[in-house]
Amino acid sequence: MIIHDARFLMSNTQVELCPPPTLPEYAFIGRSNVGKSSLINMLMQRNGLAKTSSTPGKTQVINHFLVNDKWYLVDLPGYGYAKVSKTSRAEWGKMINAYLRRRENLTCVLVLLDSRHAPQAIDLEFMEQLGTEGVPFVMVFTKTDKQSASQTRTLIANFLTKMGETWDELPRHFVTSAENKLGREEVLDFITGVNAEWAAEAA
Repeated sequence: MIIHDARFLMSNTQVELCPPPTLPEYAFIGRSNVGKSSLINMLMQRNGLAKTSSTPGKTQVINHFLVNDKWYLVDLPGYGYAKVSKTSRAEWGKMINAYLRRRENLTCVLVLLDSRHAPQAIDLEFMEQLGTEGVPFVMVFTKTDKQSASQTRTLIANFLTKMGETWDELPRHFVTSAENKLGREEVLDFITGVNAEWAAEAA
């Protein structure tokens, strides 16, 4: 997929105010500081499209971007630790859950996972919730440039083994790096394929 155009549309806190559900939509989410904004910017080849920050919890609303006038990319608030109040985190949780359950054109959730860490309970629980509620998702391992390739392979293998303890069929996964653009074509090719399925079903 060639990215001809990627532009910010709107931010809001209510699923009812999202753009009309007429295009396939892909939501990016992960623990705070997982490298979500950097990955989005790398995929879109637009520095600064998604705002990056050294402070976890930068994204606090549902951010919609329109890509090639054909699909929506959604930047969701991170879950887990962030330097905000418990009240704010609780509100984020309600907002995210409402979006995931009620957004009718949500085609896939891309769950970002830091490749440097062993499986975290909060990640496993979040994906379990998606599976229970029938929300399609894939796993995207980030920050692979921060360690050796062999370390990445071992840690991801361990993660998939842990997932295999509770999942009959493992979700698809991608290995990425915002720094060296690893995995960019694979992720975009996946989106291209799902978009084609969406178009065929809508025809």
